[in-house]
Amino acid sequence: MLIGLDMGGTHTDAVLISGGEVIRHVKVLTDPADFLASVREALDTLLEGRDPATVRRINLSTTVCTNAIVEGKTEPVGLLLEPGPGLNPSFLACAKVNVFLQGSIDHRGRETGSLKVGELEAAKEQFAAAGIRCLAAVGKFSVRNPAHELEIAKRLEGSYDFITLGHRLSGRLAFPRRVYTAYLNSSVWRVYSRFAEAVRSYGKSRGLKIEPFILKADGGTLTLSGAMNTPVETILSGPAASIMGALALAPGEDDCVILDVGGTTTDIAFCAGGVPLFEPQGIRLGPYPTLVRSFFVHSIGLGGDSSVRIADRRMAIGPQRQGPPVALGGPAPTPTDAFIALGMLPVGDRGLAVEAIEGLGRSLGLSVRATAHSILDELAAGIAGAVGRLLNYLNSRPVYTIREVLTERKLEPRRVIAVGAPAPLLKPFLEKALGLPVEVPSLAGVANAVGAALSHPTATLAVFADTERGVLTAPEIGWQERIGRSFSLDDARQRAFALLERRLRELGYTEGTPEIEVIEEQSFNMVRGFYTVGRNIRLKVQNRPSLGGLKGGGNCHA
Repeated sequence: MLIGLDMGGTHTDAVLISGGEVIRHVKVLTDPADFLASVREALDTLLEGRDPATVRRINLSTTVCTNAIVEGKTEPVGLLLEPGPGLNPSFLACAKVNVFLQGSIDHRGRETGSLKVGELEAAKEQFAAAGIRCLAAVGKFSVRNPAHELEIAKRLEGSYDFITLGHRLSGRLAFPRRVYTAYLNSSVWRVYSRFAEAVRSYGKSRGLKIEPFILKADGGTLTLSGAMNTPVETILSGPAASIMGALALAPGEDDCVILDVGGTTTDIAFCAGGVPLFEPQGIRLGPYPTLVRSFFVHSIGLGGDSSVRIADRRMAIGPQRQGPPVALGGPAPTPTDAFIALGMLPVGDRGLAVEAIEGLGRSLGLSVRATAHSILDELAAGIAGAVGRLLNYLNSRPVYTIREVLTERKLEPRRVIAVGAPAPLLKPFLEKALGLPVEVPSLAGVANAVGAALSHPTATLAVFADTERGVLTAPEIGWQERIGRSFSLDDARQRAFALLERRLRELGYTEGTPEIEVIEEQSFNMVRGFYTVGRNIRLKVQNRPSLGGLKGGGNCHA
């Protein structure tokens, strides 16, 4: 059996899958003061009457790292930067304590300035004075030669709780993005490690003998322990779970829009030819552009629990969520109250919902029914407007998917896949606003948990070969080996594929042979004088996000 769990801001959803069928699903309220309590309640309910020994995989999607950043509850970080000559690094000073080192590595990976041990000793004093326990060390060209970052770690490890090394996060140069990514990685390490330890303790108490997996922002997974080194990759795993769930429940090879309508927000994503769009450079988290691989997802402040008010004699919805619907004891009317007042949703106190909707409509001279419809039309129109603006933006630039860069290609969605608890009720309003057929799978309310359950591990690996220096490196895994002068591009491909497959096995990939592809490659001669002295070869390989099979179009057979 497989378990998928997605912990969102409003609800925690979980599904149990056996033989390709969803045999049980649960939805519980998320307790923002105790996330683990929400996880425990969902899994206890899911496993009631079941033998935990029959569970062979648990995939989790969590908001703990995202929430830590949004709420400003991250760990103070000490940042050690080696920018090298020719760059004013002051704009990269994003940590509590920032130290700029004088050593340098050039673009070929050659040391041009040695690391100064005295600078590290002085930095330790600054970190101690600030009470800093987590560090990040990033050199401008460390992906070509990580020697200085490794030396920093060697001299400082044991004195700190955690150190992020920039070259382990990505093989791309993109120095500023690598700095911000390393900083964020260390800043969320403690909150993630506490979450991971709590999940382990729960699993042990229930007799679960398997290592849980965590969903990443790119739709792939990492083991719970594997993510300890790169917790930043778990940021925005919730939207990724919804996209994977939508594709599992409503597969196709067309251009489409994916909407995840939640209580607080609606996440909007797109597929080109059935393949999710990606952020080509990496996601932006607040003011920080990063190297975290992620689906292209845009969130808007419109959801089932968004507050509704009258502004300038017009209906206005969101972006604030003041609490639950009035029918459930909340302080302000919401679209959910509109559904309840119309008799479309039999929850809470309908009388309170009617009273709240009637109060809104009074100033507009509308009946309760007309007011409720106006609210839902406005909600759908707001979502449709955001979809239209995003389409215009995407069609004004090259569209990036996990497979390739698509040029001279316009997105022309033929359908909408809508998931999330409000999706079935909102379907007719969305179809009217979007002018497209809207498909709502039968398990739309727990699509995020389905997507989490069925996702497999993913990884990306960059390989650099310099035949003049006789060195091949794969920075993300700390790999370096000697190569001969005749080492070719074909040799590099074969080595990259072998290293990535080994990495995927370490990450828990067990689904046969992974489908690995080259997404970037360059090979050019290095010339000195009139002679070719070697070749510089650069490759980037990955396996695409993939899903386990689901029978019966996602119907629940509980």
